[in-house]
Amino acid sequence: MDLVLEVADRHLLTPYVYPAGWPETEPCRQLLSLFVITNVGALAVYLLCATLSYHFIFDHQLMKHPQFLENQVRREMAFALRSLPWLSVPTVAVFFVEVRGYSKLYDNIEDSPYGWSGVFLSMLTFLLFTDMGIYWIHRALHHRLLYKRFHKPHHLWKIATPFASHAFHPVDGFMQSLPYHIYPFLFPLHKVTYLGLYIFVNLWTISIHDGDYRVPRLLRHVINGSAHHTDHHLYFDYNYGQYFTLWDKIGGSYKSPTAFEGKGPHDYVRKLREKGPGSPDGPPAAKTE
Repeated sequence: MDLVLEVADRHLLTPYVYPAGWPETEPCRQLLSLFVITNVGALAVYLLCATLSYHFIFDHQLMKHPQFLENQVRREMAFALRSLPWLSVPTVAVFFVEVRGYSKLYDNIEDSPYGWSGVFLSMLTFLLFTDMGIYWIHRALHHRLLYKRFHKPHHLWKIATPFASHAFHPVDGFMQSLPYHIYPFLFPLHKVTYLGLYIFVNLWTISIHDGDYRVPRLLRHVINGSAHHTDHHLYFDYNYGQYFTLWDKIGGSYKSPTAFEGKGPHDYVRKLREKGPGSPDGPPAAKTE
């Protein structure tokens, strides 16, 4: 994040915003700048990418599903916009520690003990490490002592849209982001790679809420996509993973998506449309918690 802060200081904050006598390395200034940058960046990624996904990827036929809530899109957006500033507070604290030089983030490829191969290896290990961490944190959030207080708000959206991707309690959101923040304190990671992965993480979070269940057949039971995550929202105690299905299979929580078996939300809507209004037929009701 110090790369973004450096660019903001050079081109905007130092010449136009802050007093000339306030040093760029002063801690209070860095905290304030990081808070603004983090919130503006998060809002931009969320609103822009979720909007594009909603208009060009999300199947609006899903809005006819009986478990799609009234005014749901507006409610998802409102929940997310209320949560993101609070979520940014602990996130900024972590970014601040990174900016002050306490992580293993590095600037130059030459600083990596394995060169370019180390950069590509770090991408893979980042995904594997964070997928494992998110699985166990997500599963813990379903424990009865934590679920109702922190995670249940996100499960309000049974048939989610891309705007539901960031519509969660701030504590829930930060806990599930912890593996992303922990990784660069344990393992070397190029700063540009870290920034790119951080953006990718947010895009992936949007993608698993976009209602597009298409996955290459060979990867259907490897990649945790929108079909898997939709069943998590519907049936509660399956498919906790983020990118892959590995830990769900290890933890005994893997469920083959109903969409792959012709029993998913799209199929439900199609059957309702074929049978006409008021039809009682369709797939089993989702488990509510």
